[in-house]
Amino acid sequence: MTTFKENDLTSGSVVGPKLSLAEVVEALTGGDLKVRVTAYDGSSAGPEDSEFGFELLTPRGTTYLATAPGDLGMARAYVAGDLKLHGAHGGDPYEALRALAEDLHFTRPSARTMAQITRSIGLEHFKPIAPPPQEQLPRWRRIAEGLRHSKSRDAEAIHYHYDVSNAFYELVLGPSMTYTCACYPNLEASLEEAQSNKYRLIFEKLRLKPGDRLLDIGCGWGSMVRYAARRGVHVIGVTLSKEQAQWAQQAIIDEGLTEFAEVRHSDYRDVTEEGFDAVSSIGLTEHIGVANYRSYFKFIRAKLRDGGILMNHCITRRDNATRHRAGPFIDRYVFPDGELTGSGKIISAIQDVGSMEVLHEENLRDHYAMTLRDWNRNLVENWDAAVEEVGESTARLWGLYMAGCRLGFDRNIIQLHQVLAVKLDDKGSNGGLPLRPWWQA
Repeated sequence: MTTFKENDLTSGSVVGPKLSLAEVVEALTGGDLKVRVTAYDGSSAGPEDSEFGFELLTPRGTTYLATAPGDLGMARAYVAGDLKLHGAHGGDPYEALRALAEDLHFTRPSARTMAQITRSIGLEHFKPIAPPPQEQLPRWRRIAEGLRHSKSRDAEAIHYHYDVSNAFYELVLGPSMTYTCACYPNLEASLEEAQSNKYRLIFEKLRLKPGDRLLDIGCGWGSMVRYAARRGVHVIGVTLSKEQAQWAQQAIIDEGLTEFAEVRHSDYRDVTEEGFDAVSSIGLTEHIGVANYRSYFKFIRAKLRDGGILMNHCITRRDNATRHRAGPFIDRYVFPDGELTGSGKIISAIQDVGSMEVLHEENLRDHYAMTLRDWNRNLVENWDAAVEEVGESTARLWGLYMAGCRLGFDRNIIQLHQVLAVKLDDKGSNGGLPLRPWWQA
């Protein structure tokens, strides 16, 4: 949402009286603000008629901004209620974030400018304080307390993100209870139509038919599980979220699908069954760690029969060279230990395990931006109920996170790729798949 660039300000900017808080912001952003900035010391900067802006409400907010310049500090102040966005609803601050992203390019001040800023706001604001309670431990602390991507640490990371409240997720996600990218058949389609279309697309890509067996890894609230079960497919779904598993299993019972479907509160690595006709991995690869791709896809290969098909659906980077780890805001507030890479590395990882042939891939980047738009819309429409369920700080955090991710998809910082692959037999046969794509796009 914010970027830094080097900017050695002139000596004239580091002499004279102390700066107001608004003047500090101007100094750090090059002095040509197009959004309005106001602060609790009574100072202001930027055009008075700006549609968007932010207001620094408390000294604690100043400390958050000073001790963690950029996205993390702004997120801390915003989640804690020390920073207020103007011109946008807390459930959907997308337009404000877009305006801020276009305008706020924080410079890295010279030593003399930094000294003046320190003198202006006070040294006490550069002493770190406790972050909001919604923030996870920094990565180095988590490493000290458990091996990254061990079963116990993965379970804790999933618990942090997904066990917020099933009732809250129902308000945001809607009836489909689907927390992955939808696939919109047209620009006018509703979120529910798009989610159903996504499951239809995956079902067809996997060539599932009545009597087949499907393993759905990271099944969430079981929407893919139930979609396939309604069509006579025998499905095992696994999730590390206890709340998801309980909700999903009850939904299976309510729909009378127990003959076909089961959702387990389990690590996928504990699944012992083999010989599946298909494996779907919808939104899990982001959590397993890039270094573990090879072992992950080897596990999936071992679960498939010869000719069985894998669908891997996950968020990716726009290239294969960008660092894997998420930025500090996402890592501390949204997906602890999450890692992303380019679709090329995912395809390579599938190919490199042997006996797996990649058949098709496609990018649904625009669809995820639309999905996030609709989740934000749901949060706005259900704001009072969401705040009552999880508290205003957490509701505000989710509005910020989803709007920020939407901005990332819009600007091609991140993408969403589906990769389809088949397990070959020992003679290289794919089991007689059609020569051309067999599904309706």
